[in-house]
Amino acid sequence: MQQDLFVKICGITSLEDALHAVRCRADAIGFVFHDESPRFISHPRAAEISLRMPEHVSKIGVFVNASAKFIHDIVNHVKLSAVQLHGSEGPDDLVSYEISVIKAFQISDDFDVEVMRNYIVDAFVLDAHKEGKHAGTGKMFDWNIAIKAKEYGKIILSGGLTPDNVEEAVRFVRPYGVNVSSGVESSPGKKDPAKVREFIIRAKSIPLSYAENDL
Repeated sequence: MQQDLFVKICGITSLEDALHAVRCRADAIGFVFHDESPRFISHPRAAEISLRMPEHVSKIGVFVNASAKFIHDIVNHVKLSAVQLHGSEGPDDLVSYEISVIKAFQISDDFDVEVMRNYIVDAFVLDAHKEGKHAGTGKMFDWNIAIKAKEYGKIILSGGLTPDNVEEAVRFVRPYGVNVSSGVESSPGKKDPAKVREFIIRAKSIPLSYAENDL
């Protein structure tokens, strides 16, 4: 059976960019609640944007080593659909959430995909490793690692994706979804409308087929 690729536009900081992503058929938007990021958004502003999103669009909060209380407070205030965790959380740290949990891993050449075996989550985001940065690295990693990682759950491919290479990435990895931030920006936190549109069109142009027992 065929399944549509899940596309997430991350690092949203304005209603204009969020609405444009939705018009272009994005399945999810991402809010970064890490104040060291150039794509940081306050939770009151994120809540305003979230309220304007259609029901079918996922609102995903990105957190880096934040406390459980902080995350739960943001989830409730912004009405998030899922949390995406980029910190040092272990498997036992993820059981208290009542919404979808996405665990992010930074992938270096020596990354051991076996560590993913212990995480019971809704999906994994695989991003490139860059010293001192937890997300939005703009770097690529070895996609062969992503193929191996599919054994442990749904994979959302990230890291260095652009309108120019997303088709190749999807054909090669056959992921559950793709995530992009810097690859569709005119400046950090400001999306380029043409790049967003082109990225989504090209990402969703690749037919993905799964056997019934793969779902």
